[in-house]
Amino acid sequence: MKRIVSVVLAAMLLVCCLSACSSAPASTSNDSSAAPFKIGGIGPLTGDAAIYGQSVMNGAKIAVEEINAKGGVQLQFQEEDDVADGEKGVNAYNTLMDWGMQVLAGPVTTGSAIAVSTEAYNDRVFAITPSASSVDVIDGKDNMFQVCFTDPNQGVGAADYISTNMAGSKVAVIYRNDDAYSQGIRDTFVAEAAAKGLEVVYEGPFTKDTSTDFSVQLNGAQAAGADVIFLPIYYQPASVILNQANVMGYAPTFFGVDGMDGILTMKGFDTSLAEGVMLLTPFSADAADSRTQAFVKTYTERYGETPNQFAADGYDVIYTIAAALEAAGCTPDMSAADICEAMIKVMPTISVDGLTGQGMTWSASGEVSKAPMAVVIRDGVYVTP
Repeated sequence: MKRIVSVVLAAMLLVCCLSACSSAPASTSNDSSAAPFKIGGIGPLTGDAAIYGQSVMNGAKIAVEEINAKGGVQLQFQEEDDVADGEKGVNAYNTLMDWGMQVLAGPVTTGSAIAVSTEAYNDRVFAITPSASSVDVIDGKDNMFQVCFTDPNQGVGAADYISTNMAGSKVAVIYRNDDAYSQGIRDTFVAEAAAKGLEVVYEGPFTKDTSTDFSVQLNGAQAAGADVIFLPIYYQPASVILNQANVMGYAPTFFGVDGMDGILTMKGFDTSLAEGVMLLTPFSADAADSRTQAFVKTYTERYGETPNQFAADGYDVIYTIAAALEAAGCTPDMSAADICEAMIKVMPTISVDGLTGQGMTWSASGEVSKAPMAVVIRDGVYVTP
C-alpha cells in the first residue's frame, strides 16, 4: 500500500511540474513588448502611379525587417492598393482598420491622402505620409504628419535654385490645374519667381483628360522664348512632354519636382529623352554615405532596380514611426487612439536621421524640416550638378 501511495504522489508531482513548465511560455507570449504594432500602408500598387506606391512599399518592407531584426519595437506591416484614387483610398483604409491597424504609413499620393486624412482624423489614428506633399493633407489635422517636404517648399526651392543658378532664364510653367499637388507647387513657384525677379514668360495648364497632347503648351512656351520649362507634375505626363518636345526639335532645360522621380524606371520610356532633366529631390542613389549605399544594395538585389526617392521615403517613414513609438513609450496592447495621442505629443520632440534628410524634425502642424536638393539626369542616373 505504501508503495502505491508513493507512486501516486510521484505521478501527481510530475503532473504539477509539467503544468508549471507549460504555463511559462504562455506568460511570455502574452508579454505586450514581444507583440508587433500593426502598421498599415496605402498607395497605388496598380494603375498609372504604381511606380510611386510600389517603391514606397518596397522601401517600407526593408525598414520593417531591419527594425525587427534589432529587437525592441516590433512591427507588422500590411499594404493596400488605392490606385491613387481618393475613394479607393478610403476603402483601403477601412480594410486596414478591420485588420486592426494602429498606425498608418500613407497614403502615398496627395488626392488619396486628403480623402483618407479626414477618416484618420475622425478615428484618431496617427498617420504619416511618405510622399503626399500638399499642405491640405495636414491642415487642421493634428494626427497627420509628412516625411516629404511640402508643396510650398518645392515651389520656393525650385524658383530660388533657377534664379540663383540659371540667372536670366525665361521660364515657362506647364502644370495640371485640376490636381492639388501640381497647382500648389505652381502657385508658390510663380510667387517666388516674381519676388526673385525670375521671368515667367508663359503658363500652360492642362487637366487629367488633356494629358496626352501637349502641343499647344509646348508651342506656346517655344513662341514665348522659354529656355527653361518648369514641370510641377508627375512623371507620366512629363514623359509625354519630353517625347513631344523631342519630336518638334524643342530643347529647353526641363526642371521638375519630386513627382518626376520614377521616370527612369517607367516601362516603355526612352530614358535618353530625360538626359539633362533637372529636378528637386531629397534622395540620390549615388550618394556616398554608407547607409544610402547599403539601402541601394539591398533594394537592388531584392527588386532588381535602383531605388528612387519614393523608396527612400517609404524607408524613412517606417523608421520615423518606430522612433515615435519608442519615444512615446507605446505598447502594442494600446488602442490606436491612445497610440495616436501619445505620438502626437512626441513628434515635435524627436529627430530622425533618414535617407532623405539628416536630423529631420517636425512641427506640431505636421511639416517636416529638411531641404530639397537639385539633381540632373546624366546617362540614366541622378547626379549633383
